[in-house]
Amino acid sequence: MSPMISLAGIVIGLILLMYLAYKGHSIIWVAPVCAVLVAIMGGLSILDSYLGDYIEGVAGYIVSWFPAFFLGAVYGKLMDMTGSARSLASKLVALIGPNFAVAAVVIPCLLMTFGGISLFVVVFVIYPMGYAIYRAADLPRTLLPGAIAFGAFGITMTAVPGTPQIQNIIPTEYYGTTATAAPVMSVVAILLIGIPGYLYLEWRVRQARKKGLHFVEDPKYVDNFADKKDALPKWHWLSGLVPLVVVVVMLNVLPNILKNAGVIELTSSQAIVVALFGGIIVTCLMNIRQFKTLLPAVNEGANGSLIAIMNTACAVGFGSVVKAVPGFGLLKTAMLNMPGSILFSEAVAVNVLAGATGSASGGMSIALEALAPQYLEKANAIGLNPEYLHRIASLASGGLDTLPHNGAVLTLLAVSNCTHKESYMDICVTSCIIPVIASLLLSLIWGLFI
Repeated sequence: MSPMISLAGIVIGLILLMYLAYKGHSIIWVAPVCAVLVAIMGGLSILDSYLGDYIEGVAGYIVSWFPAFFLGAVYGKLMDMTGSARSLASKLVALIGPNFAVAAVVIPCLLMTFGGISLFVVVFVIYPMGYAIYRAADLPRTLLPGAIAFGAFGITMTAVPGTPQIQNIIPTEYYGTTATAAPVMSVVAILLIGIPGYLYLEWRVRQARKKGLHFVEDPKYVDNFADKKDALPKWHWLSGLVPLVVVVVMLNVLPNILKNAGVIELTSSQAIVVALFGGIIVTCLMNIRQFKTLLPAVNEGANGSLIAIMNTACAVGFGSVVKAVPGFGLLKTAMLNMPGSILFSEAVAVNVLAGATGSASGGMSIALEALAPQYLEKANAIGLNPEYLHRIASLASGGLDTLPHNGAVLTLLAVSNCTHKESYMDICVTSCIIPVIASLLLSLIWGLFI
């Protein structure tokens, strides 16, 4: 089969994948169907591609990352169902107040995602708090999803050094780095994404006030914790803060202590498992009086982890088939020979594939599985610290992934009872456009000095 026809098959397969995912179809069946199309146009056997490349890609991802997905989902669900995360958010809101509505929503999101809580859980925890804040501030409810997305989907998922989110852990497996890779670049990225994103949200608030827009109640909203507020102990907000601190410390400090003591040298994937398990234990101990809630939370988290990892693994399986067809050789050559540095090439590759799959971790895994060995070889040849490759990959994964078909975006809009027309623009600006510009700009600038 001609490599050009095969390349066309890759493009058609990606477009079909995006379209069907945007229409709300499950990627669990969409990905293999699109992979079969890519295989046919690439001249490969359908059965060999499905039972070989596709299934091997899916299985390999699950084997590598299921412990992190499982423990992360259980940890997040425990923090949610015990009210720990909600209590911490309430405390922060009380300190900040509705006069700073955007900050009162964004800061709790940042803290929780940096503490290792899944962004899907953060959406469910923060929306009731944000709802009350925007109602008190008399701001349009349709502005709330943008603030939640900015806090939960961006900086602490990809840019903050040491974050336990999987988007910051995956590159360590390919580049031999740690979760704190490239701290200087990380700080610059935080400023490039954080400042314009926050200013944009504040500008949107001012525009709404100038237009005389007001808060409108959500007819479908029900506060499930309204009858539990008085029952929570006064120290309960600490049960939301302490596990977050434990996870971050165990991920970034404990491995060095164990290594220096000659006990064991943990990889990043092992460290995230230990850290999340520590967070689970601390959460259970601090909520031991709610023992009737703990087991159901573990059950819900465990069940939820299966859907989460399967969605991502199926996207990775699609990428495994793409990597096997002749047309991918042309695509890889074009990426590796792109003008500028390998950092810029990596930023483009990860952004495109994250957008195509609607998954930050899935798109990044596909790109790094195919291109990381060549990037690392080139980096070693020119003396480039692999930490920069790590950070650019992580940053780029949090850009085009938030296109309209992204699962987290769809979940956020569903929870908020808002449409794409009403609220997606703010999500797009703060969690897609600004991060994409930041990742490409940083890769270009750093590439000039290597």
